[in-house]
Amino acid sequence: MRSLFRQLRLLFCALRYGVRLIWLAAPEHHKLHWFVSLASRMRDDARLTASLHGALPRLAPLAAVFAQTLATRPDLAAMTLHDSIEALEHFDAPLTPDALDSALHAALGKPPHTLFASIDPTPIHHGWCEQTHIARLALPLNGHQTVTLRVLRADHIEEVDEDAMLLCVVARWFERFSRAARTLQLHDLALDLRNDLQHRFDLRAQAANMSQSGHQLERNPRVVVPDVIWDLCTPHTLAVQHIDSVPVTDVAGLAGHRINAAHVAMHLVEVVTQQAFEHGFFHATLDARRIAVSIEPPTLGRLVFAGSTLMTSLSSPEREFFVHGATALFQQDYGRLADLHSAAGHVPAHARTEQIEAELRTRSESHFADAADTRSAGDLFHHLLHVVQPFGGSVSPRLAAAQRAFAQAEELARTIHPDVDAWGIAERTLAGIAQRDLDHRGWIRRLSQEFPHLAQVAPRVPQLVFHYLQHRAKTPGIHGAATAGARTGVVAGLIREQRRTRAWLLACALCGAALGAAAILYGF
Repeated sequence: MRSLFRQLRLLFCALRYGVRLIWLAAPEHHKLHWFVSLASRMRDDARLTASLHGALPRLAPLAAVFAQTLATRPDLAAMTLHDSIEALEHFDAPLTPDALDSALHAALGKPPHTLFASIDPTPIHHGWCEQTHIARLALPLNGHQTVTLRVLRADHIEEVDEDAMLLCVVARWFERFSRAARTLQLHDLALDLRNDLQHRFDLRAQAANMSQSGHQLERNPRVVVPDVIWDLCTPHTLAVQHIDSVPVTDVAGLAGHRINAAHVAMHLVEVVTQQAFEHGFFHATLDARRIAVSIEPPTLGRLVFAGSTLMTSLSSPEREFFVHGATALFQQDYGRLADLHSAAGHVPAHARTEQIEAELRTRSESHFADAADTRSAGDLFHHLLHVVQPFGGSVSPRLAAAQRAFAQAEELARTIHPDVDAWGIAERTLAGIAQRDLDHRGWIRRLSQEFPHLAQVAPRVPQLVFHYLQHRAKTPGIHGAATAGARTGVVAGLIREQRRTRAWLLACALCGAALGAAAILYGF
């Protein structure tokens, strides 16, 4: 109902400014020039500009924030939606202590003082729709006393969803009247935007993502993932173990705690590569705000992955394609990589592998000619995936997201330590993953994945062989009557053995039943 009311309100404002009347008032043969001059005069009118600026936040807060941000920071126009939202920090003042208590009481269903011994009223981070505090539990949960508590602002989340719903309605109307909008599938794009926004503020899903990442990386000595405190996780709150840390880009802070920045940069590239291409579950939006370095004695120097806002997964075929394709690219084996593209279905059937190979060679050889300290593995991986575009092909968006995640990790590592050899680290890490896929460990993993299917198929093998031989006996084909007779004899022998086995099993069952009855009657 609120969304419908806002749509009617928007329509009323449009009619209020007289769009139809302005169109009718324009000269018949000079409408374009007249509209340009009118727009210029409206822009110069201070009163009208102030009125519009006052109306925009009431009509669409999301659009208002983006408009104001882009006006002050035009560089955000080239960034992704998620990066732009992250940049909208400090748009609103943090919640007051009383408002924070009310929000926590509504989210947790209990007064905060019954769960927390103390909550720092000053947030360590606050954005447009959320803020994060450090809290101390009244009683330890899962062995943790201090937690990091993230709280969503429910009223702002509701406004964002309403704005996204309104955008979907506008996109649907555009598709009705514009062929270009239908070609672009504008309504589907708006739905994707709304889904992305909902995922961004789905704290239960983020808790699950962080928990899975923790299980996958628990044996990795280079990284630590905070434990999730599930008892305090709701749709509007997320509580995780608090780890004292410094930002990953704070080189002075790392040096103050005697942490080697070069090792941190190297570990960052290794962990992100393994997370994406070995485990197949990685951060789709990776930047310095989501990564820190632990300064606690048990985990000193480890990377802290505390943000799981948007995670993406790769399927086994996608992961194997990237690992073995990148290995072939590092070895400059362009023919094998072209074959992998064809086998994965990234190019149409009529595309010739030698043309793909030539395109790969043209794009990639310049990277191998660069100096070792200027080589970029992220740029090389970009060519690995997008070389199929000139041939009318494409790769999955998840593979492109994995490549972007690695490029972001490489750029962040160079920010921490400019001399980090990200190219060599990626080459060694991916070669190790490829080796583990091909050696006995890969065989064992594949067999373990096939065992559930074998458990269903193996008992049916004798029956399938019997039916096959019986079918062949009835259709001797070109082998003659002698061969058919021999097969008939084999089938007859199998039938006899099957009857004999069945009789023995029946006899054993009867004997077992008789012995059991005797034991019960005579009390043995």
